Amino acid sequence: MKRSRLEILMGAVIVSAVLGLGLYARSTAAPTRPTSAVRIEKVAVFKAQRRMDLIYKGAVWKSYRVALGGNPVGHKMQRGDRRTPEGAYILDRRNPRSQFHRSIHISYPNAADRASARKRGVSPGGDIFLHGLPNGMGAVGAAHTLRDWTDGCIAVTNEEIEEIWKVVPDGTPIEIKP
Repeated sequence: MKRSRLEILMGAVIVSAVLGLGLYARSTAAPTRPTSAVRIEKVAVFKAQRRMDLIYKGAVWKSYRVALGGNPVGHKMQRGDRRTPEGAYILDRRNPRSQFHRSIHISYPNAADRASARKRGVSPGGDIFLHGLPNGMGAVGAAHTLRDWTDGCIAVTNEEIEEIWKVVPDGTPIEIKP
């Protein structure tokens, strides 16, 4: 039985309340707050650890706990597989009016992804983003990371996407590792 994103998110809220986790922030802050002077040079995602690091001046500036696609193991192969891609991409544009609070587009599919899908006679899919929570669901907060719930995107809390939005310019490389 396929569950909707809302059902999955609400399940995460219930689980967190039962476990007494509450709605807490799970990002690990660097000693400094983001400023316009900070321009992240690279984003690294570690799917197995559900972690995303922002790299500044060659070191991890900040790490975030993330939720991935609902079928997270392996590289995205085609539209609808609910996998988060793996490989080197670019954060190439942003959407301030996204259905997920704010979103930054990941340049999937690249030429190799398109060629692979073409060989198999399928669509590679697309519309893969780094984004916040669905509009109206911001209160879920960090509890959203209790499950992988996206269609292949990388999700953080609304507060975290606001912070990322300020320090990650368009054109920033993103490497997504298994």
